[in-house]
Amino acid sequence: MTAVLFWEVFLTVAHFVGVGGVALRVIWVRRPAGSAFAWLLLVALVPYAGVVAYLLFGERPIGRKRLRRAHAFYASFPEVATPMWQPDVAAVRSLPAPLCGIATLAENAAGLPVLGGSTLALHDGAEDILRAIIDDIDLAHESVDMAFYIWNEGGTADEVGAALERAAARGVQCRVLLDAVGSKPFLKGRWPARLRAAGIRLEVALAVGLLGLVFQRADLRMHRKVVVVDERIAYTGSMNLVDPRFFKQDSGVGEWIDAMVRVAGPAVAGLRAVFLFDWKLQTGDPYVPASSAAHAARRAVGGAARIQVVPSGPGVEIAANLRILVDAIAIARRRVVLTTPYFVPDPSLALALQNAAMRGVEVTIILPARNDSKLVTYASRAFFDDLLAAGARVLKFDAGLLHTKSVTVDDEFSLFGTVNLDMRSLHLNFELMLAVYDAEFNAALLALQRGYERDARALDAAAWRARRPSERMLEGLASLVAPML
Repeated sequence: MTAVLFWEVFLTVAHFVGVGGVALRVIWVRRPAGSAFAWLLLVALVPYAGVVAYLLFGERPIGRKRLRRAHAFYASFPEVATPMWQPDVAAVRSLPAPLCGIATLAENAAGLPVLGGSTLALHDGAEDILRAIIDDIDLAHESVDMAFYIWNEGGTADEVGAALERAAARGVQCRVLLDAVGSKPFLKGRWPARLRAAGIRLEVALAVGLLGLVFQRADLRMHRKVVVVDERIAYTGSMNLVDPRFFKQDSGVGEWIDAMVRVAGPAVAGLRAVFLFDWKLQTGDPYVPASSAAHAARRAVGGAARIQVVPSGPGVEIAANLRILVDAIAIARRRVVLTTPYFVPDPSLALALQNAAMRGVEVTIILPARNDSKLVTYASRAFFDDLLAAGARVLKFDAGLLHTKSVTVDDEFSLFGTVNLDMRSLHLNFELMLAVYDAEFNAALLALQRGYERDARALDAAAWRARRPSERMLEGLASLVAPML
């Protein structure tokens, strides 16, 4: 056998062994059918590189050390946390009947109960959001904890860093957790050294070196946005720690449009727990119960909102946010309004939206007209035909990249946080969502959504069906990889 023939045979056998190995692995781990077939198609059609791609990105390992820390957190969490928030747990049976099921589902899927007695203030507009955070940091006496996917230098975002420096100078314990990929430019800049010199602990989440690729996936991201001040006030929502005037100005999508919610009261305990989980995952630091003074201050707020904190992510739960989204849409009787920058839904979520529209619910989906990802744009469009045929409205927002992630259902239930309606948010990233059982907040969030709607244009079903065949082909090709996005 010649050397050339030997290598031809070897490479052919290696390809078939690789395809067979991936096929057996996909069957063993019971991946969703769409995702399984997409991966099998990739490894079959792209020799060798397809197998390498599956090894790097096909599953959700977070690394053995992180997994041990996650399990240790959840093992000790009920013992130390439950006594602190047990007096604030809202009776699920006091909720309207359809919402009782969602609350129970969320607790079973994500582990946190509905907590009563909180207040919420909805903030939209980057300057308003950043100024509110700065004001609360400047009033901090004990601690400031922050976790963000992106911190970008420039403008008012730099003033948040200066506020942290002032807090640390007063003796406030300040901790910052940033995603290794989302905040990569910031982490290479001048601010990390400056913050650490001020006494602020800065940690990087989910960093993966070349050797680490053998044991953990490189593209799992810490996508949460959380600020907790003195264990008494917290923020979460869609906005990264950026000033839109200085962020991705060359992407051609306009300024990013975001919203955050300021929470006071018992629900802050749940947001603090999420931060501490992420912090432990990175550092190994043990869970520390809230101080009795902070607990008493949270209880003294006396608000009326009932809130459930719903974290999700690889290694510790089973698609909590996806389950709640599907269930929430299923109980809608009058109206569902959704805003998201990235719309590549899981098949169960796409079907739930179609079903709601077909049973007469007013389903409105508001998306940015221009997106910073061409692949996601075309994959998203592949869902429009079925949605429009079912009677749903799809609106394209023209006043920037609409980045707010929100859902309102009828008049009493809202979902708000960091979760995009795409496969990455629903299955891969560490995300956070608030389930809010409160008519007043629902009305405020709906008013914000209606404001977005006024700056958007609805797709016409007939005109959409008449689009060019080349566009349909690109959408179809993008939809083939949608399960892997």
